[in-house]
Amino acid sequence: MFTGIVEDLGTVVGLENGADFARLSVDSPTVVTDRTAIGESIAVNGVCLTVTSVRGTAFTADVMHETLRRSSLGSLRRGDHVDVERAMPADGRFSGHIVSGHIDGTGVVTSITRDGIAVVYTIRAPYALMRFIAEKGSIAVEGISLTVTHAGRDTFGVSIIPHTAAHTVLDERRIGDVVNLETDPIAKYTARLLEMPANGGTDDVTAGTAGDAGTGAITADFLAAHGF
Repeated sequence: MFTGIVEDLGTVVGLENGADFARLSVDSPTVVTDRTAIGESIAVNGVCLTVTSVRGTAFTADVMHETLRRSSLGSLRRGDHVDVERAMPADGRFSGHIVSGHIDGTGVVTSITRDGIAVVYTIRAPYALMRFIAEKGSIAVEGISLTVTHAGRDTFGVSIIPHTAAHTVLDERRIGDVVNLETDPIAKYTARLLEMPANGGTDDVTAGTAGDAGTGAITADFLAAHGF
């Protein structure tokens, strides 16, 4: 598990692209020199990867096809900067929000505007992701824990303070750039519970407890029948 608090701005120093995989090497002195071991989890631009080797101040990780399909890691090039965060230790301080490192998909930056000391990024995302994004809720953009400033049907906004801009990749993003998105896991699990009927939608008593006639839908009749 991660918190979305970026520890280091790493640099891509090696990249091997196969037909359905990639091998990524990132130079990250702040992270690697603090006893990073093979097998540990590190988030790169919000994507949870497993360290397969460590050499000097750089670590290497394999990127499978599913990850390439869901994220923007496949478009990285040597010299690109990436946000780096190690997995949260059991006794660590929870400074951001719950971030799994399992990217839901990507969005596209549609506008960048200044608001006092802050910079506001508007990002377009698919409806399948937007339904989990709420104003004043949390979202991870490129692995950065951020607060949603506004949310519409197909776009949402985040506001970046100068410190975040200086220590993450967002300051390098421009209109039209693709960014990795991870929505609030609580919203995803809630939606899944509501859409999936109990016991596969059978018509027995247990199935009906999940909603209306085993459909999993929460209706006014269901709520009234259960004292709401």
